[in-house]
Amino acid sequence: MTLELSLNQQPAHVRQGSSIGQPLIRRDGFLKVTGAARYAADNHPPGMLYAVLAVSSIARGRVAWLDVEAAKAHGGVVEVMTPENRPPLATDPDAKNNPFMFRLDLLQNDRIRYPNQTIAVVIAETLEAATEGAALLSPRYEAQSPRVGLDGAESFVPGGVGIGSPAVHHKGDVEAGLKSAATRIEATYQTPAQYHNAMEPHAIVAAWNGDSLSIDTPSQGLAMAQGRIAGLFGIAPQDIHIRSPFLGGGFGSKGMISGPQVLGILAARLVGRPVKLVLRREQMFGPVGHRAPTRQTLRIGMDGEGQLTAIDHHAKTATSTFDDFFEPAADASHTLYASPAIATSHEAVRLDTGTPLFMRAPGEATGSIALESAIDEAATACGMDPLEFRLRNYAEVEPMTGKPFSSKALRECYAQASERFGWQRRPLKPRQMRDKDGFLTGWGIGTATFPAIMFQAEARAVLRADGSGLMETGAQDMGQGAWTAFAQIAADGLGLDIDQVDFRAGSSDLPNAGIAGGSGHTATAGMAIHNAGAAVITRLAALATSHEASQLFGADNEGVLARGGRLHRRDDESRSESYGEILARAGLAEIDGRGTGTPDPASREAYAMHAHGAVFAEVKVDPDFGQIRVTRLVGAFAAGRVINPRLVRSQYYGGMIWGVSFALHEEAVTDRRSGRIQNANLAEYHIPVNADVPSVEALLVHEDDPYVNALGIKGVGEIGITGTAGAVANAVWHATGVRPRRFPIRIEDLLG
Repeated sequence: MTLELSLNQQPAHVRQGSSIGQPLIRRDGFLKVTGAARYAADNHPPGMLYAVLAVSSIARGRVAWLDVEAAKAHGGVVEVMTPENRPPLATDPDAKNNPFMFRLDLLQNDRIRYPNQTIAVVIAETLEAATEGAALLSPRYEAQSPRVGLDGAESFVPGGVGIGSPAVHHKGDVEAGLKSAATRIEATYQTPAQYHNAMEPHAIVAAWNGDSLSIDTPSQGLAMAQGRIAGLFGIAPQDIHIRSPFLGGGFGSKGMISGPQVLGILAARLVGRPVKLVLRREQMFGPVGHRAPTRQTLRIGMDGEGQLTAIDHHAKTATSTFDDFFEPAADASHTLYASPAIATSHEAVRLDTGTPLFMRAPGEATGSIALESAIDEAATACGMDPLEFRLRNYAEVEPMTGKPFSSKALRECYAQASERFGWQRRPLKPRQMRDKDGFLTGWGIGTATFPAIMFQAEARAVLRADGSGLMETGAQDMGQGAWTAFAQIAADGLGLDIDQVDFRAGSSDLPNAGIAGGSGHTATAGMAIHNAGAAVITRLAALATSHEASQLFGADNEGVLARGGRLHRRDDESRSESYGEILARAGLAEIDGRGTGTPDPASREAYAMHAHGAVFAEVKVDPDFGQIRVTRLVGAFAAGRVINPRLVRSQYYGGMIWGVSFALHEEAVTDRRSGRIQNANLAEYHIPVNADVPSVEALLVHEDDPYVNALGIKGVGEIGITGTAGAVANAVWHATGVRPRRFPIRIEDLLG
């Protein structure tokens, strides 16, 4: 279906343009490769001091003593902030009043709740002096035994998982479906704790001017951060100016303001000077969120034709002892495969860790690797090709709700990716393929899906008498190319070439662009930009069509087209006027309009919104040593309208590489004696390098979804993880005959 985009939500004015869909290079690329892009920690206001966190080396207990005098005796140390002298806050940092608010450790007492929790902040004239001062504190603790691992505490059923989803959900009679099945499988899968490791760690440069606050800090949600800080310090949000033009990655960890960032603000208030605080790499493992471990059991039944009769997906996960976030892993079984009976359930334990939070594809990443592995095992039990099994059982409507969704796009993803990969040559049985060097070769498939999420956003558009335009919104660019994609939407919305449009973002004094999370930022802020462009063109058209001297006079009923910096009559495009002519006649230097982006409740009620994809993986395994290499990935994805194919492919590549990381590399290892993360660095916390991913290909499958939003945009950032991890695991089985049940897959799992 071809989607006609209206200029201003009215059929009389049609917006046309050509920037959308073009593979333009990043507008900010030159700044980044030349080092001119200014990240938070690159700012150095006059009189700035450096703050360094002193963090706990135990997981549970209390701080019994700190040698504050020794630290303050250091020549460069200005102050040491502890619970005894920390400036007061207007609200309790342990208080919560909305689902996106989490408890913060802000030196409110001497209690230790997890390793790497801040116990003091040392503020000094130099970074070196602050670091040395922190070492001089020589803390003593009253330690208690840490609660570690999924069996380290008593289990309970949480009140909800994720943000507001029920912990237990079902349709149909699962036990009857399993009992009647001709074939059944049951398997348990384990995924480890994983930690956000963006290239740019959390950082803040904070400066007070009376009760006004100026901040440079990476943030995925400027307005949300502004509101949280305002509540903590008892000041008006408009008295807080946050600048975040560039983020060196976020992955969910920068969605909400974190404890260390607030401590930087408190330090600046304590000393009355600007303060910079930057987390060291190892300090990222604790206070800024992570992906919780899971243990997932799937029971699946199939009839004699290989049709599903029941899916039961149970997940056990962990949260902190003091807050609630529960990885919604089992919910991955809600959206892909048709079964008359589906049940999902969760249980949890409380451990002495920092609170788990949103981490790229929360729930979907953990749940899909288990689901896709189990579906593959079910296909094998039925003696069917895994692709054929998926095609037989993929859902035409959302399984749990019955709402229609774009299921045909998934079938096209299967078709395109399998043909490109050469899947038809795959032998059904494992251990049947070897390469010329004798390495076992295996091919696997994984289905990808991710919800098409939208939040709320605002934007302001301006047309100037010189023929140029301006678009403003407080959007964030975590490196995915948002500045470029938004500028493309803005250019088309204003009927201008992209080089004629100034795009302003990354500052809290601009219209609220919502949060850059859930793969929903382009759809959310993009719709606000689109509607702001429509609004300003509508105002401009009203000026022209109501003036007798205009070539467009009286065109109200027929409408106008905005293209090339001119308004054209729809019924006679030879009759047109430039934006400058219209504004000059009205005596205006510029004209503006505002727009909002928000999901349509009626469409969301009637339809299920998802992006889909299919990923095929090739692995090679050393038959003697069990070493695994992913040698080829081919993914096909349907995610609505593509604003910039160059940027979209880059996002798919990133997701697919993260899927490889999930299957083979990433794992935070906890010392069961101390509760500390043993590999809290990028040397031992393994992630893929170029040699680990020699060939990655992403196919963009065309999809017109007229219901998801007026622009037809879905998210592309997280979906690549959800198919790839399972595809790699299934390829390992096909190569070796061993079913991976524990991730990341270890050599000993294959040799055992």
